Amino acid sequence: MDNTTNALNWFEIAVDDLDRAQEFYETILGITMEKMDFPNMQMRTFPADSMNGRVGGALVKSAMHKPSAAGAVIYLNANPDLAPVLARVEKAGGKITVPKTQISPEIGHMAFLMDTEGNAVALHSQN
Repeated sequence: MDNTTNALNWFEIAVDDLDRAQEFYETILGITMEKMDFPNMQMRTFPADSMNGRVGGALVKSAMHKPSAAGAVIYLNANPDLAPVLARVEKAGGKITVPKTQISPEIGHMAFLMDTEGNAVALHSQN
């Protein structure tokens, strides 16, 4: 892997209620998700442009996708400042489990939340 390749190129967040989860993420991140369904699997994708090196991912509902707080920790981009995103979490039905915390001046800040489906998710921003 060279320096221009993302370490993370896709992520899937398992959900039980796709509409509720979509509304939660669209609300806290101020985005619009796209429908991308397959046989036996429903997906709502986060905005991305993989042809230009941007990481893609989706909310996924299927028999093999089960929400879990023990799942992989993913960090969603909340630049330039994750504070406005955190301010919308509880109003959208989530819970902040670790408030905005500085990692270092060079790396920025992080926070953890529990989404409407019971997934532990992290946020990162430079400020």
